[in-house]
Amino acid sequence: MEILQGVNPGALVFFGLAALVVASAAGVALSRNILYAGFSLLGTLGGVSGLYLYLGADFLGIAQLIIYVGGILVLILFAILLTNKIGEVNISNASVSLPVGGGVAALILLTLAYIATQTSWPQTEAAATPTTARLGDAFLREYLLPFELVSVILLMALVGAMVIARRAAKETPRPSEPGYERLI
Repeated sequence: MEILQGVNPGALVFFGLAALVVASAAGVALSRNILYAGFSLLGTLGGVSGLYLYLGADFLGIAQLIIYVGGILVLILFAILLTNKIGEVNISNASVSLPVGGGVAALILLTLAYIATQTSWPQTEAAATPTTARLGDAFLREYLLPFELVSVILLMALVGAMVIARRAAKETPRPSEPGYERLI
């Protein structure tokens, strides 16, 4: 226990969450089973959410949990579990260029480590105030026009998707219509 005497508990939490994210991301990238990769993605997204919460970005941390872990990841896992015969899919390029990818990843990791150690990082006091008040104020003042433009663009994309889906549903022959036998 002498080793842990000079270690900051906050640094242990941060590096523990960072190790969880990196190990889970490696599990996503290197897993040959798509279900295990999906569960590794749960660890990755949960760890990123924990990092956001630890670093004081409470809105981003909760949004990460609700949107990515609660919505998208659950959708991906249901799609994986409900897909028929997923185990019979043959992977044609299983780790063909693993040495090349590993070399590039090691080069990028060394570059990032060099940059991280040579940069003088500014130290600030931890703020205990919630970030949501500042975000709401920014959305209703200086970023009001871009915020509204994004909402209009998303509305147009939603309406366009509905029009395309409706057109595709009308063009698909029904069992009582001629031409249905060709689809079977």
